[in-house]
Amino acid sequence: MNRRRRWGLLVLSMVVLLGGSIPAIAAPARVTADNGAKVVEETWLDARTVDLKISSPALGTTGMVRLLVPTGWAAQPTRTWPTLYLLHGCCEPVDYRSWDQFTDVKAFTADKDALVVMPTGGPAGMYTKWWNFGLKSTPDWDTFHTLEVRQIVERGYRAGTRRAVAGLSIGGYGALAYSYKHKGMFAAAASYSGVPNTLNQGAPLFIQGILARAGIFNYLELWGDSWGMRPIWSANNPFDYVDDLRGTALYISCGNGKTGPLDPPGQSDFFEPEALASSVTFTDRLKAKGIPATVDYYGDGTHSWPYWQRALRNSWPVLAGGLGL
Repeated sequence: MNRRRRWGLLVLSMVVLLGGSIPAIAAPARVTADNGAKVVEETWLDARTVDLKISSPALGTTGMVRLLVPTGWAAQPTRTWPTLYLLHGCCEPVDYRSWDQFTDVKAFTADKDALVVMPTGGPAGMYTKWWNFGLKSTPDWDTFHTLEVRQIVERGYRAGTRRAVAGLSIGGYGALAYSYKHKGMFAAAASYSGVPNTLNQGAPLFIQGILARAGIFNYLELWGDSWGMRPIWSANNPFDYVDDLRGTALYISCGNGKTGPLDPPGQSDFFEPEALASSVTFTDRLKAKGIPATVDYYGDGTHSWPYWQRALRNSWPVLAGGLGL
């Protein structure tokens, strides 16, 4: 560990012991991923919160990640920690900060021995490698998250190899997609209002709408046409690979889009019904295959943060089990 890094950790440890707040520290961990990805800027916001700017070959640019380190992280410099990845949804203006800003995840995890990783997923990156007509290899969100971010937090921030992943909306899709594509990487996976069957009736059009909402109007760049390029769509569809999720602890939840107990009067949306239809076909397939899952189709409720905060808490026993907590 170089002198600058040691000094940054010393300052952090002193502040933790004194119970104060800390200024930003730009002393990135000198670690790299196998493909050369590295932290180019490290900013501590407080004793538990650090933002990382990563130079990413997989994205062809930089990508941001917010970490919530465990309360005992600075005081136990040789310990590694189980790691929870939280993935956000489409078109989120605050991006990688959204879980921290719109939920109580920081307070909720304050007494839990887990490191929380909240990476950017782009406006609508879909947690996948984009096809791009075979003309370029970026963005590759899968490699960014499952190789670059994972190796950096494990090599430089003491994340352990007991991992769980949860996400909302397209982040819910991402949690399940990463779990079957990288079998064994995540011991538990949770999808809140996700789209786990991307080839369900109406789902391809729904995904096109998500991309258009993010300003991406040529949807063919993602996986091509859902009929003409069906093998690519299928290869990226958790529904078609449920057997590879056998042994992963699963949690699936969704509302129906109607005004629910956590909504203002008259609130409703059309995103949640589509997510529900996709999720139901997925859990029906799990059941038919004899693959266990904890399922919560809670009825009235919209595609919104209050329900995802509740879902994180409700799914914690499943996630904690995967983390060995």
